[in-house]
Amino acid sequence: MAQLENNEPLLINEEDEEEEETAYEETEKVHIVREEDEDDLEHGVGCGGAPPFSWKKLWLFTGPGFLMSIAFLDPGNLEGDLQSGAVAGYSLLWLLMWATAMGLLVQLLSARLGVATGRHLAELCRDEYPTWARMVLWVMAELALIGSDIQEVIGSAIAIKILSNGVLPLWAGVVITALDCFVFLFLENYGIRKLEAVFAVLIATMAVSFAWMFGQAKPSGSELLIGILVPKLSSRTIQKAVGVVGCIIMPHNVFLHSALVQSREVDKRQKYRVQEALNYYTIESTIALFVSFMINLFVTTVFAKGFYNTDLADSIGLVNAGQYLQDKYGGGVFPILYIWAIGLLAAGQSSTITGTYAGQFIMGGFLNFKMKKWLRALITRSCAIIPTIIVALVFDSSEATLDVLNEWLNVLQSIQIPFALIPLLCLVSKEQIMGSFKIGPLYQTTAWLVAALVILINGYLLLEFFTSEVSGVVYTGLVTMFTASYGAFIFYLIARGITFTPWRFKAESIQ
Repeated sequence: MAQLENNEPLLINEEDEEEEETAYEETEKVHIVREEDEDDLEHGVGCGGAPPFSWKKLWLFTGPGFLMSIAFLDPGNLEGDLQSGAVAGYSLLWLLMWATAMGLLVQLLSARLGVATGRHLAELCRDEYPTWARMVLWVMAELALIGSDIQEVIGSAIAIKILSNGVLPLWAGVVITALDCFVFLFLENYGIRKLEAVFAVLIATMAVSFAWMFGQAKPSGSELLIGILVPKLSSRTIQKAVGVVGCIIMPHNVFLHSALVQSREVDKRQKYRVQEALNYYTIESTIALFVSFMINLFVTTVFAKGFYNTDLADSIGLVNAGQYLQDKYGGGVFPILYIWAIGLLAAGQSSTITGTYAGQFIMGGFLNFKMKKWLRALITRSCAIIPTIIVALVFDSSEATLDVLNEWLNVLQSIQIPFALIPLLCLVSKEQIMGSFKIGPLYQTTAWLVAALVILINGYLLLEFFTSEVSGVVYTGLVTMFTASYGAFIFYLIARGITFTPWRFKAESIQ
């Protein structure tokens, strides 16, 4: 086994140590201070039997939801926003709002799983599925993460190229972005709250940048309100509508949130303490996704005001969006081109760091081995950075390459969505796993309907993509075989979720 200079192993397998890999060590968790009147509390009087609401405690629980919300603000989502606004105007704002609400439902289920069990989704999948299925789920989760990471890194590289006035080419921006994982590790050594503070700054940067753009564009308030409240669809906007819903739920984010909530100290033996944590996480996640909705709304409306019903509407993407904004709205006090680039850079940097974070939980959870954080981060980042540098070198000489790349990466992530949603819904519905915190029949029905809708929408995108891109007998045969295997595995996951009984993990007794 590889050794460090201080004789600490780089890798600790479960054969070497009985203790399993955990999302956070006890010393890393944020301590939740009890109020003075809770010293002798046996059961609370607040919501769900939890202790009364406390602003101080809400502040202590605030953090995981905002880290989770980054996935709703990554460069891929921003590109979807600007294209939706340019092609559909204000007419899809209602769908953006409801898609965010669906995303919130999924993320609350993920948080519920993590808090009630004290384990995250990847760890539970490791125990609940046989080795072959677990390895397939792990590979799918890693592929989804790599696909997302490539888009995020490219988005950061584009922003760096704009801010450097083209002095730094895309590949240089990719290398710079690749180094952020070590910044992340450095910050994490000072505690999870320090890391969360950095993300708060990045989210605030996005909010200020895109709100500034919103103020300069001066979109129509009445049209904006109608777009949010009145559902509209047309043959021209249906594809963008499907894209709005399809890009909201990120597979790796489902795994991430179930781990992030374990960064707080919660006594799972006390039911009211678990309920208290769930209440605060619900409030925090709702606020976080409301902020992300507003940022997405700013981007969509700016491009709706400037480019809807124009000849440029169908040609706008991340690369040329800044220049189009500059040509449309002019310089102002601070050129809008650089405002856009700053917001895009904050989105790219924050999402790549959370991607690295998610990669650590996914790898550790599915494979159950301990690895030094810097080594795991290096492996996780290398999987995405190496192909991204290759893409950046090609893209510097051909802008059309990025559009093709984005289409394939969107397909890659769409394929993975059922392999995060179905295990999540099956696990949170099991009393053997969740105890009294399993979701009820109404919640189950709603969650499965949302999951089915998202899977069907992404299935539509896949069908449309392969129909237009795949031709020839050989390729068609391969796609048909893949589709049959894909559908069979989804059916297996659903059937397994109905019948399995946890053999290794039992919910802790909650008093």
